[in-house]
Amino acid sequence: MKKTIITVLLTGTSLVAPAAQAQEDEVSMLRAQIEALQAQIDALSSRLGEMEQEADSTQAAVVANAAAIESTAASIPAASEDDGVTISFSGAPEIEAPGGWSFKPFGRLMMDAGTVNLPDSLGRSEGFGSEMRRARIGMSGDIPGGFGYKFEVDFADGSAELTDALMTYEDGDIKLTVGQHNTFQSLEELTSSRWSSFIERAAFTDAFGFERRLGVSAEYSGGDVLVQAGIFTDNLGDLSNKSWSVDGRVVYAPEIGDAQLHLGGSVHLTNLESGDTVRYRQRPLVHFTSERLINTGNIAADSEFGVGVEAAVIAGPFHAVGEAFWQNVDMLGPAAMDPGFFGGYIEAGYFLTEGDSRGYRGGKFERTRPASPVGEGGIGAIQAIVRYDHLDLTDGPFIGGSQDAFFASLVWVPTDYTRFMLNYGHLQYDNAVFALPGGSTSYSADVFGVRGQVDF
Repeated sequence: MKKTIITVLLTGTSLVAPAAQAQEDEVSMLRAQIEALQAQIDALSSRLGEMEQEADSTQAAVVANAAAIESTAASIPAASEDDGVTISFSGAPEIEAPGGWSFKPFGRLMMDAGTVNLPDSLGRSEGFGSEMRRARIGMSGDIPGGFGYKFEVDFADGSAELTDALMTYEDGDIKLTVGQHNTFQSLEELTSSRWSSFIERAAFTDAFGFERRLGVSAEYSGGDVLVQAGIFTDNLGDLSNKSWSVDGRVVYAPEIGDAQLHLGGSVHLTNLESGDTVRYRQRPLVHFTSERLINTGNIAADSEFGVGVEAAVIAGPFHAVGEAFWQNVDMLGPAAMDPGFFGGYIEAGYFLTEGDSRGYRGGKFERTRPASPVGEGGIGAIQAIVRYDHLDLTDGPFIGGSQDAFFASLVWVPTDYTRFMLNYGHLQYDNAVFALPGGSTSYSADVFGVRGQVDF
């Protein structure tokens, strides 16, 4: 019995010892894991401390940068009225800066269509026609010191053609211009096509070759008096040649009560390059036809001399204007053969809308600004105009024909920068260059034309 008990006790002891050993191993493993976790926690705490220091450093840098930016901004002058820089809008943005700087873009689009009706038996091309009459873009502005500039290009015929390309200098009442610009012939010619009475200008202005030319000119404008004079070569598209011209114009434009009066005269002398010729001809009102029923043909000439007179009045909604121009040619033969040609027109117009009147400034007609434009509760400005236009290209041995035209124009100006025109013309020809089957060169033509335009 005693042996049995001892045996059991020894057996239990042998079993308990391995279990205790196993438990002690597990405790050691747990202690090692805890120590490893503590090491990781210590590492994370250390990294967290470093990150807090970095954040503090970054925040300090941000604060320092913000202070620097604020200091820099404070050192830059804020935009104010004292700067004098202004941006205004009048059809297009115009920027003006201190010292005399300015810049403004501008342009115009004119789209024409209509019909030309000639006698059927004449056998000439006629009927419907259309064209982009003008598609121009340009820029103008001032430069410190009294200088200015203007540059304009026309793309209407599918290629770029310079119209104005000039520089100016102004000092008080005196203005000097160098570059390609209008010569000083005719109120009708100098008035912009943007506010002409009809789709095309008076017949003599085109027939006698009035155009922009490269040259230098001077202008005096004081009170009611305007004096213009210049020396020119030829249009930039026709250079180079040795032709040159001298042009001058004087205008007296007083205001009498509520009426604006305009009285003027001009002279023109061109010395032609040796071997050159001149030719005078004209279309029936519209530009989109190629027909020219009066034509002198080429004349061998040494020089041209022209004299023009002009008169106009604007009184409220009414205006009237008339011009005459004599063009004489100095030929290369006997003086007795030298021909002289004549053109002129008279017109009257009246605004059918209340408060509207034709604009005028600087010796020429200007923009009409409707008193009640479309978009502001009105219908814009509506104007009716009639004109008699005469051109005679026959003198001596030169039978270029004559054209007597009776025109009517209805003009609608919805806003300051939009315009629509409806024109009708009845033209009578004598000694026309194309004859009817029976040989007669006297007949008539009827022309209709419409235009839509926008400018800025």
